[in-house]
Amino acid sequence: DLSTCTGCSACTIACQSENNIPIVGKDQVFMGREMAWIRMDRYFTGDTENPEVQQQPVGCMHCENAPCEQVCPVAATVHSSEGTNDMVYNRCIGTRYCSNNCPYKVRRFNFLNWNKDLKQDDAEVRKLSMNPEVTVRVRGVMEKCSYCIQRISTARIERNIKGERLQDGDIVTACQQVCPSDAIHFGDLNDESSEVRLKHNNDRAYAMLPELNNKPRTAYLAAIRNPHPDLAPAYEANGHGGHGHDDHGDSGHGHAEEEQHG
Repeated sequence: DLSTCTGCSACTIACQSENNIPIVGKDQVFMGREMAWIRMDRYFTGDTENPEVQQQPVGCMHCENAPCEQVCPVAATVHSSEGTNDMVYNRCIGTRYCSNNCPYKVRRFNFLNWNKDLKQDDAEVRKLSMNPEVTVRVRGVMEKCSYCIQRISTARIERNIKGERLQDGDIVTACQQVCPSDAIHFGDLNDESSEVRLKHNNDRAYAMLPELNNKPRTAYLAAIRNPHPDLAPAYEANGHGGHGHDDHGDSGHGHAEEEQHG
């Protein structure tokens, strides 16, 4: 929900911690070797001296018609029965065709043995920081957001032991768990009563690059701008159709709950 996202990047840090993603440092990022599975895009509008900023976190969209799956020569990126796009790391040979064919540019190539090229003492300490439920990747493979597949599997197994079906809210991804503004929601799109299905049906919901017919599963709720009336003149001067609080009949601040005004 872009109305509530503040761009704090907590989701990026949580994802790195949960999924054993190495911190490569700014020198590697300058070389185009970033590793984060969720990047934070920022867009600026209005006056260049006092622009308005909008943040948008971008991870793997888990497309139904995924272009990355079509070009992998070894079927290292596959479609699961639940609709997720999964990576089989021991098949991946690092051709990077999937990265070239991904319009969202959310795939990452592991250039260096971040978890291998360590002194033995450092390696033992590093193990203590790893999540044992997630594969630790080595050099030469492609990586991407997995929708925290390990958490999905854990919730499914726990329900199967009880002989029950998964319920809405059983699965909480790492990025969703840490989001301070509750901007991220995850669930079963086939469940018409699930929170994520209801948000997908909202008028504000849209997909990124829908014209490519990739049918991405990740959707965004368009941001609502509802500035305080004292700020409206400056807001309109920046090229926006500002609306005072009288238009919505509330305190004058944008809220995610104002979905009826999408």
